[in-house]
Amino acid sequence: MNAKVIASFGLFIVVYSSLNFYIGWNIHVWFQTAFQISNPILLGFIITFLAFSYLVGQFIKPFRTLKMVGSIWFGCFQFGLVVLPLANIFIFILHLLNVSLELGIIIVGLITWVLFFIYIGFGLYNAYQPIVRTYSFKVPRGKSKRKSLRIAVASDMHFGGLSGKNHAKRLVKTINKLNAELVLFPGDLVDDDPGIFREKRMDRTLKKINSELGVYGVLGNHEYYGGKIKELTKIMKNIQVHILQDESVVLDNSIKIIGRKDKTDRHRKSMGQWSETEDSELPTLVLDHQPLELNQIRDQGADIVICGHTHRGQIAPNHWITKKLFELDWGYKQKDQLHVIVSSGFGFWGPPIRLGSRSEVIQLNVTFTDS
Repeated sequence: MNAKVIASFGLFIVVYSSLNFYIGWNIHVWFQTAFQISNPILLGFIITFLAFSYLVGQFIKPFRTLKMVGSIWFGCFQFGLVVLPLANIFIFILHLLNVSLELGIIIVGLITWVLFFIYIGFGLYNAYQPIVRTYSFKVPRGKSKRKSLRIAVASDMHFGGLSGKNHAKRLVKTINKLNAELVLFPGDLVDDDPGIFREKRMDRTLKKINSELGVYGVLGNHEYYGGKIKELTKIMKNIQVHILQDESVVLDNSIKIIGRKDKTDRHRKSMGQWSETEDSELPTLVLDHQPLELNQIRDQGADIVICGHTHRGQIAPNHWITKKLFELDWGYKQKDQLHVIVSSGFGFWGPPIRLGSRSEVIQLNVTFTDS
């Protein structure tokens, strides 16, 4: 690593450690005030263990269970960063109103704990209880022999530890209920390394998906982070999930699907390189994990683009950030002839918590018209 990378990593550790210290200090003060319990060394050890479990589990495989522990802590960490400053302000206001500091700490602390458990409860429910969102629109038929097409879409499953086999079963059950003619996965099928996905035999679960025209997908940034793309694509091929890597396929002489490599891959084709491909008179659907090149996709005459990646921020107020980063961070938008769909995802990254977003499967009802 060069000096710049080392310096950046060092700065991250200092800032991250300081924020965790702030959370730990608040916990320490409340327990000391409410119950006269004071053991800062033990609490410091626990907070440090939780805070760095993800990094240890990510880079040292024998300890990868720690990655799940760290993922859960990230949810607690964000709650602390958002709520604890407000709690400190309220304690200060109460003190100005002649409420004793000790009583203010106890009252605001109790409210904070109640809010925390509500946050965990709603977050788990939104993460593990997916809903179906439906979008219906029309595209020019061209030479397609079909009048309509029903598509099921699931993105960002992040299958691995916390998004495990039971969640995979929910996916299969939800998709099969839709009787979709085509199933599409726009990236981040697994959480970095496909090892846990394979060990828990989640591939056998996904093999139970029913679809007349098959199951097609692309890779997301997390597959690239894991560095085991060949292994993953082999697993998917064995269960008839076709991973398109800068490839196109025509289904039933009715629709052309272009599956792009993720933007993480510097060698992926530009949309301009697809302009001279054959089957240009068929309706064209683009699978692109990150919704970053919508104008280029529109300018090449595509009819539909399906993306994921954003999770709609996953935990509020992160959606304020994704709204700034992406033209469309979730939902549906039409840009001239192009219909844009961005999913909030079926799974989750890090903690199994969703607030202000919901795990979802998308149903697209596409009607092909002559006009």
